[in-house]
Amino acid sequence: SAKNFVQHLKQLLNKNLTLFNKELPKNSTVSILKKPLGHIKVAKLVEQPPPLQLESIKQEIFKRWPNTSLLDVLKETDLFVDFIKAFTPSGPKEGLDLETLKKRLLLVILGYGTNTGLKSVSAGNDDVTYQDLKHVKLRYLDADNLRDAIRMVVNQLLKIRSPEIWDYCTTALASDSTHIGASDQNLMSQWHPRYHKKGVMIYWHVDTKSVCIYSQLKSCASSEVSSMIEGVLRHCTDMNVKKNYVDTHGASEVGFAFSYMLDFDLLPRFKNIHAQRLYVSEKDDINKYNNLSTIISRPIDWDIIESQYEQIIKYTIALKLGTASAEKIMKRFTRENIKHPAYKALSELGRAIKTIFLCRYLGSAELRQEIHEGLNVVERWNGINDFIFYGKKGTFRTNRPEELELSMLCLHLLQLSMVYINTIMLQQIFKESNWLPKITIEDKRAITPLLHEHINPYGVFVLDLNSRLAIKHPALKEAA
Repeated sequence: SAKNFVQHLKQLLNKNLTLFNKELPKNSTVSILKKPLGHIKVAKLVEQPPPLQLESIKQEIFKRWPNTSLLDVLKETDLFVDFIKAFTPSGPKEGLDLETLKKRLLLVILGYGTNTGLKSVSAGNDDVTYQDLKHVKLRYLDADNLRDAIRMVVNQLLKIRSPEIWDYCTTALASDSTHIGASDQNLMSQWHPRYHKKGVMIYWHVDTKSVCIYSQLKSCASSEVSSMIEGVLRHCTDMNVKKNYVDTHGASEVGFAFSYMLDFDLLPRFKNIHAQRLYVSEKDDINKYNNLSTIISRPIDWDIIESQYEQIIKYTIALKLGTASAEKIMKRFTRENIKHPAYKALSELGRAIKTIFLCRYLGSAELRQEIHEGLNVVERWNGINDFIFYGKKGTFRTNRPEELELSMLCLHLLQLSMVYINTIMLQQIFKESNWLPKITIEDKRAITPLLHEHINPYGVFVLDLNSRLAIKHPALKEAA
């Protein structure tokens, strides 16, 4: 019932505020400055000790598998997972045998995932032409097939990860977006004020062990909060998401409200932490927390939450069942509709959940460290994008949104294949070299399957100084 819901939330809010108020004088990393409106000051996180053996582990991988082709990485992943069977044709008949189809599909995925195009990847194979690859792309490559293949790789990767190395199978995600340049004529392309250039956004959902379970193509003006919610609900993998780390742009009061209703923790890293405010249960509680009085704003309006409880449930169910997208619902609840009663109720609920989170966040250096570590993983995932998606200067050249999505999903599948093979390589080294008893907690913390120094995404370059091109230099001819 609405009354029980509100009562439970009040108890949770009072408990966290009381604990934070009590522990604040002993907290050496957080202080509240006596400015006119209050000012929260949080000390920088202490740098963790460097892993002692991580470099040796990397060198062992580079020594065993030097100059590994990215195409071989994709091929080996398919041999282990057999994700090619996820690609069903759009027509009723197909005259190609399985081996030929597999080869052409892998080349198409490489061409789209590296942004080099089908003509470039067909040039290195005498038995495959550009028209062959174009035919396979038109018949087999669509967003649903690619998402099925990605889901198969993710689920298999979650099964094969050794808990002795990766510690445990996590239930935490980090969500962040990366900017990709796009043509001005593309209707999805928009000017981004932070990157100061036109393009589109790709929103990634990466777990703390570097496995990306979901990706979304978004315009620069789209809400990162809605993308975060959409990824948690639509990833369709075997992972059970209980936590989601985001940066400042991925959190809002309405986002906190929906995360609570959907039963996962929204854990943002606020850039503007100094300006955050706390809310209390009742008006009489404002002076109750003497150590927090300068940053307490006002009491929560519980009446509006209770009166609009059924509407909150209705919108939550719509999100859960997919009858309405998170983007459309979040557009409805913006400052333009500030008088909307359901928006007011969601905002009040979000303020209560946000206050509970801030009490935990400011009171625990371990939680701040955990959030920071999770966001570092997704930032590293973004950094590897440029290594794989190198064709055409890493810019989308097409004006068709469906082509943009295909490139994004092929990039996702390629990078995920690299993580899959690197995971197997790392586990093989630990098993064969008896390294497992020697590694420390710091080594486990820093081990990542996002290694790419041993990967060659371009191809093989063979230099023969004794061979010549079949051409004649005109200047030499005249001299003779």
